[in-house]
Amino acid sequence: MTAVSEPATATASASAGTSVQAVLRSEWIKIRSVRASLTSLVCVVGVTLAVTLLVFPTVGRAEADNPGAEPLFNAFYALNFAQIAAISFGATAVSCEYRDGALRLSLGAVPRRGLLYASKMAVIAGLGIVAGLVTAYASFLIGQLFMGSYAIGLDAPGAVRACTGGGIYLGLMTLFAAGLTVLLRSGAATLGLLIPFTLIVSFVIGDMSSTAADLLPDRAGQLILHQDPSGTIGPWLGLAVCALWSLTAVLAGWWSFRRRDA
Repeated sequence: MTAVSEPATATASASAGTSVQAVLRSEWIKIRSVRASLTSLVCVVGVTLAVTLLVFPTVGRAEADNPGAEPLFNAFYALNFAQIAAISFGATAVSCEYRDGALRLSLGAVPRRGLLYASKMAVIAGLGIVAGLVTAYASFLIGQLFMGSYAIGLDAPGAVRACTGGGIYLGLMTLFAAGLTVLLRSGAATLGLLIPFTLIVSFVIGDMSSTAADLLPDRAGQLILHQDPSGTIGPWLGLAVCALWSLTAVLAGWWSFRRRDA
């Protein structure tokens, strides 16, 4: 009996591992096959580099010469646009499931909702973080090529931390948007909520209370970009706050995904 059960257990484990790999691969195929989600992913890098090449050769040195300028934080100016693309990627990567009965087909192929949801979020988060890291490091290094005597390198205090943390931040915002899209079942609703929130609401709240603003997902996550953050929480704790927002959105999305009909 023992000689028979051990191979059977090993076969079952291999089969489970293969199924997880197959679902992960299918989710990657979905993303690269949908023009909107693939374009948004490319734009995380492309738009950021375009803004960097537009801004830094023209006004980069003039801005660096201003009193109170923060060279490290200013190096990531283009990430303001990257976060919009990251939110768009997270929303469009999920919203395609809610068009033309696509979710019913996905559940027909993968009846285990937990596996399907976890695989989708893992692929989205992985792609978001990879694109974010490429974006953060590339925009920093390319921007500094045009700064002349004001240029700083990766050996500057906090530079590697900011580049790495900036990439993770973009991945977290991607995941935040993905979870919220599952909850709302609409990419348009997610974009209509998160983009004004990151561009307007957090600044309004920041003018009223900097302490409260530091606990918002975008403001907390961006503390990692400062050399010496002046907020009430530190750079890594701020990124942890952003991660908590993303985790909350993912769990809320799972609650909705598990309970609602396709």
